[in-house]
Amino acid sequence: MLRALLAAFGLVELLFPDKLVAAMTRLAYEDGGEMTAKPWVTTAARVEGATLLLIALVGLRGRCGGADDDEDE
Repeated sequence: MLRALLAAFGLVELLFPDKLVAAMTRLAYEDGGEMTAKPWVTTAARVEGATLLLIALVGLRGRCGGADDDEDE
């Protein structure tokens, strides 16, 4: 369940970083609608989203038995 939430959040952050940063800014600050993020924040959000998605997918792969290390021995 946690991995699915992590994957979903990572996917949203990867595909829609500007909207997510704007929404989080409005939530975090009283005058969040007036704030503008620096240009590198969008790139950082995409990198973070890709990383979260990768972690979630690798975790699911290991849980589903995708790596058959015992078979090689």
